Amino acid sequence: MNDLPKMKIAEARDALRKGDVTSLELTEACLAAIDGAGALNAFVHHTPDLARAQAKAADARLQGREEAPALCGIPLGIKDLFCTRGVASQAASNILKGFTPEYESTVSQQLFDAGAVMLGKLNMDEFAMGSSNETSCYGNAVNPWRRGNDETALTPGGSSGGSAAAVAADLCLGATGTDTGGSIRQPAAFTGITGIKPTYGRCSRWGIVAFASSLDQAGPMTKDVRDAAIMLQAMCGHDPRDSTSADLPVPDFEAMLTGDIRGKTIGIPREYRMDGMPGEIEALWSEGRRMLEDAGAQIADISLPHTKYALPAYYVIAPAEASSNLARYDGVRYGHRAKLSQGDGITEMYEKTRAEGFGDEVKRRVMIGTYVLSAGFYDAYYNRARKVRTLIKRDFEEVFAQGVDAILTPATPSSAFALGESHDDPVQMYLNDVFTVTVNLAGLPGIAVPAGTDKHGLPLGLQLIGRPWEEGDLLNTAYALEQAAGFVAKPAKWW
Repeated sequence: MNDLPKMKIAEARDALRKGDVTSLELTEACLAAIDGAGALNAFVHHTPDLARAQAKAADARLQGREEAPALCGIPLGIKDLFCTRGVASQAASNILKGFTPEYESTVSQQLFDAGAVMLGKLNMDEFAMGSSNETSCYGNAVNPWRRGNDETALTPGGSSGGSAAAVAADLCLGATGTDTGGSIRQPAAFTGITGIKPTYGRCSRWGIVAFASSLDQAGPMTKDVRDAAIMLQAMCGHDPRDSTSADLPVPDFEAMLTGDIRGKTIGIPREYRMDGMPGEIEALWSEGRRMLEDAGAQIADISLPHTKYALPAYYVIAPAEASSNLARYDGVRYGHRAKLSQGDGITEMYEKTRAEGFGDEVKRRVMIGTYVLSAGFYDAYYNRARKVRTLIKRDFEEVFAQGVDAILTPATPSSAFALGESHDDPVQMYLNDVFTVTVNLAGLPGIAVPAGTDKHGLPLGLQLIGRPWEEGDLLNTAYALEQAAGFVAKPAKWW
């Protein structure tokens, strides 16, 4: 029973279909694992009754005449950014305390339609703003990995830190994440799991609390590439309620996992060789290049000349969109409302509510966003950042037009760092996104795959960037890399 949560989605699917295990047994085992992992602070809203009801419904479906979908009966965790009907959906912010939506996000609804079981809601950075899961109103999520025998608590990454910790610690078989500048791929790399951000528009954003609307995209966080393919397929699809949702057919991603990448061209961008890059990251990148070459791919050195402007452009565009999106949290209709003094008017209510409800990092980004959108600075900052974004997108288009099928880069500039380590320097924290933000600015698919460990035994990941709408091809390249890397390390249980 205790080993059931260690199953991958693909093997659990096969076991469920054979009748070797029931969804209820699998769900109970995961609920027990969650109860025993309070130290990780990964699950922040528990839904055991709902999970059992969904598991029983899945078992009935599995016993029916028609073959059930791949995710039928699979226990998952849902990031707290996804609105879930009748279940608290706070985006890890005090300003949404007490908010329980009367509707379901499109992505979570599609997962439930496929028979998935929701174990609960997962910790994250407040409004998805952070790279370490330290801005959450629920407190820090903790990485299940440790540096050898060192008891220092490490970050699981952010913003999808709870999702990453839960999957890495075998509390659930998979989890939803969202990625605005690396929030799926960076925590996946920090915890030794797989995370894919699909092409912008591949997954509906309807019912997902918005951070930066032109950058946000949902994706799966799983134990391996095959599981990512299975879960992504259920999450994708056109949604008329989201004007940015693409009306394109969703291929069978799992069927495309052949591992054959002979004749594919993999680009290595010279601009990603950053000054001061740790030797371990450099060595892993070189090893990844060799592994793909041994698998039959052609390696090409490429240039993405506007990469150096990506972080500054991102940290103008994302806060600008956030300041606009977060203007709706005012204490009038839902969520937290400050207690007012006699004589206070609506302006004081707005000011006090937002001051109490938002955390420091959210306030910082709202103020930056308001500043760059203000009359005197709109052209100097926001419009220039948009122009840079266009140039970054064009860099990728030119490389892909030259026949490059995917691009290999490091996923993060380091392994997981200690909680509190970069807390006082927001710029240092923002540098965690250096390898990932270009993918969001260009709207491309990107995947992080665990490929090695550092000198402390902590996982390190590599990132593959694909052509737009070609997630299947990208997943197959990642599958080949995964097979070559042979990463099987798991955190030693200390919680």
